[in-house]
Amino acid sequence: MNRLPTQLPAAAPSWTVHADVIVVGSGIAGLSTALQLARHSQLRVLLVTKGGIDAGSTSWAQGGIAAALAAGDSPDEHLADTLTAGAGLCDADAVRLLVREGPAAVRDLLALGARFDRTGDGGLSLTREGGHRRDRIAHAGGDATGAEIERALVTRVLDASAVEVVENAFVLDVLRDRSGAAAGVTLRVQGRDGVGAARARAVVLATGGIGQVYSVTTNPPVATGDGVAAALRAGAVVRDLEFIQFHPTVAFLGAGVSGQQPLVSEAVRGEGAFLVDDDGTRFMVGVHELADLAPRDIVAKAIFGRMRARGVDHVWLDARAFGASKWRTRFPTIYATLTALGIDPARELIPVAPASHYASGGIRVDLDGRSSVPGLYTCGEASCTGVHGANRLASNSLLDGLVFGRRIAATLLAELGGPEAAPKPEPARRSSPPPVPSSRANAATAESIRDQIERVMARHAGVVRDHDGLAAGAAALRELASALPASPDLAGWEAANLLTIATALVSAASARTETRGAHWRDDFPDRREQWLGHLDTVLGPDGTLTTEFIK
Repeated sequence: MNRLPTQLPAAAPSWTVHADVIVVGSGIAGLSTALQLARHSQLRVLLVTKGGIDAGSTSWAQGGIAAALAAGDSPDEHLADTLTAGAGLCDADAVRLLVREGPAAVRDLLALGARFDRTGDGGLSLTREGGHRRDRIAHAGGDATGAEIERALVTRVLDASAVEVVENAFVLDVLRDRSGAAAGVTLRVQGRDGVGAARARAVVLATGGIGQVYSVTTNPPVATGDGVAAALRAGAVVRDLEFIQFHPTVAFLGAGVSGQQPLVSEAVRGEGAFLVDDDGTRFMVGVHELADLAPRDIVAKAIFGRMRARGVDHVWLDARAFGASKWRTRFPTIYATLTALGIDPARELIPVAPASHYASGGIRVDLDGRSSVPGLYTCGEASCTGVHGANRLASNSLLDGLVFGRRIAATLLAELGGPEAAPKPEPARRSSPPPVPSSRANAATAESIRDQIERVMARHAGVVRDHDGLAAGAAALRELASALPASPDLAGWEAANLLTIATALVSAASARTETRGAHWRDDFPDRREQWLGHLDTVLGPDGTLTTEFIK
């Protein structure tokens, strides 16, 4: 039985602010939601973000954004590729919305000022990535798509008078009213004393991923799953956390190196690069009809299998045929990163290995972003809309945040109407019962606990999993739960959130006794039809974590 703290100690709010809608997170999902609300209504929007406004995962996205924008492409073909990559667990209705609304959403992004790469005749320059059978990946700055999208959206949001932006604001918990509906958040803001209460008629969690739950990841340091953990504490259902996508080609920096690692975009393979082992053998040929451009789960598994069979800690990516000129123009960011590491990709093979990259699961929502808690909405990587299934198709993540952020905004505009004249008189309550006793604390620091969580997850719930490893991981996480410090500072909250996410992930991975998509069970290597469904996880008032299979 896994028991977690349902609420960490925190002082009662000493100050209060009010808005109509609170958006937590400033990646493509959160910025799109806030901007759409500001463009089409007089609703007061408070956008709070954990670090600087551009510190999240969106800025790091390299490859691009997928949409059926080419004359020979169609939403139905994009739909088919997405469903194939999702290994049977995509929600077809959600995917249909994504691919049909995607092209218009990307064109609107262009109209907002995002500068995408163009061909000689002025059309969008489109490339291909793993799992796509068409060139449909729009990109910017060669390999700086996320940074350009972030720049354009941040500029517009900062110009919107209806949006108040609060940076360096760590959201602790979701506030709920007496009916159980979301009524705001509690937060700590750098430079401001005490805990604050931000109250609103709706809360949108767009807090991004959970990648820092692993010791080696492509995610930035802020990706500690805070939104998903807060939603669990508020009673929301979290779905399919076992499906963690490990990006196949992350630059290998050496054994034992942890933290955020440099990604070598799938678009590099889309332009003709290929994987080889120490003998120079192209091992993806014959594994899948798309070879090196197979869906990410298939490529990651093939790489890990080759590494395990040969007793090595990485394979190689061969992009020497590009030449220095193409590297500098098409992939300038990656080229600069690799050369700074002492690797000349125009002359040398690039050492690569899989690393945690994206959570296909998250807070369960409907097609309009509603979670199971009234008034609580979610979009982007923190959500589980059903579009990614068991394995996200490359470059569908930016599109997911863009499309469903817009859908949440449209829903809130219809449901909330105009701005509220005055704050609700009803007092909001904390999202869960009183804190667990302070005897949980011991001499262990939050930083050391976080490090241990990451290493436990990398060892026991990484690319390959089995019963014994998951059981050992669950036991280790239980020990760490008893050592959580009672400190309410940022490090303590992040460690507690990571522990909550890790425990939920291991619970789901233990329950799913099959291999499907990004979930690889060595002791159950085949896909099993009885597992054609979802695993929903909830955190009870007493801290008990429960995972249920939903057919």
